[in-house]
Amino acid sequence: MKKVLVLLAALVLVLSACSKPGNNANQAAGTASETASGSASSSSGAGADGKKLKVVLLIAGNLGDKSFHDSANRGLDLVRSELGAETKVIEMGTDQTKWQPIYEDIANQDWDLIISGNSTASEIYHAVAAEHPDKKFLDFDTDFDDIPDNMYAMSYKVNDASFLAGAVAALATSSSLPGMNPDKKIGFLGGLDVPGINAFLVGYIEGAKYIDPDIKVVTSYAGDFSNPAKGKELSLVQYKSGADVIFGAAGGTGLGIFDAAKEQKKYAVGVDSDQALLFKDTDSDKANLILTSSMKNIDQSILKAVKSFQDGTLTYGKREVLGFAEGGTGIAENDIYNKLMTPEMKGKIDEIKQKLLNKEITVDDANSMETSAIEQIRNSVKP
Repeated sequence: MKKVLVLLAALVLVLSACSKPGNNANQAAGTASETASGSASSSSGAGADGKKLKVVLLIAGNLGDKSFHDSANRGLDLVRSELGAETKVIEMGTDQTKWQPIYEDIANQDWDLIISGNSTASEIYHAVAAEHPDKKFLDFDTDFDDIPDNMYAMSYKVNDASFLAGAVAALATSSSLPGMNPDKKIGFLGGLDVPGINAFLVGYIEGAKYIDPDIKVVTSYAGDFSNPAKGKELSLVQYKSGADVIFGAAGGTGLGIFDAAKEQKKYAVGVDSDQALLFKDTDSDKANLILTSSMKNIDQSILKAVKSFQDGTLTYGKREVLGFAEGGTGIAENDIYNKLMTPEMKGKIDEIKQKLLNKEITVDDANSMETSAIEQIRNSVKP
């Protein structure tokens, strides 16, 4: 594939909130930010050839988003600590024209396994993998079905976790938690109005309607994945219009939701990782307003895949889709969740989880829906 076509294609690809770069001015784009030698305390760290396993993670963006990229980095930390591998993380920055040269450079080095994930970068990443059949690659988040023969890929049923998040939000807005108004209204903030983001929205709406068919959902899109100020501005509008809880699928922009929640003394739902715990030690007032988080278990999924690679059992040339039943998605049930949610509310969520496991509940996926169908769902809860 010609490089120009690859780069042009990459510029128009957009996926989920979690797949967007965070905004961290303190990180140097496109440079290695961490290199660590593995500890053999839990494992010898040896690959199939008996040598020390060497694993590199390339971030298509920057660390510090307290969400998608940071979760992947935690996965690499687990690979180092539990498997004893030698690891390195490279932040490639937000300039997409620099991604292919970095992928090429790493593919020509002596890493045993190359890891990256972000469907904005999938076209470039997969093309580089195909050009290096002697190397092994892992894509931890893509919606591509055509996977190179030397790559293992995975994606997540974010609609499952978002269904649970919507149920939590709907239960909360009808509860006696401080600050709730009489309106049964919640909010959603997306990065862009695209299928990958609307997969979160559709699941959220369906989960909320499962609890209360008459609930209203205020929806807005920031048009940006790395602008917390914009996220706060839009969230303040939603809170002031009567939304008690806002769920964001907007990458770094979504961090503004928590700022607005703190200012208005309202509630929020995090995305991709347990965002309440990320703020717990630095801003407890903010953390205590995050009811739960819709989670992609990226860190554990990376660890599991690298274990399979180390054991020689990892399958290539295919994409595995991980949902709630497969342990790939879920919601955070930390101390804050347990404090804010009543036993009755938690019991209802447990009931929904069991129905998801039993396939008694099927959540629609915006990635395979017509735009008109998504619009119909969005309008069904419009205030």
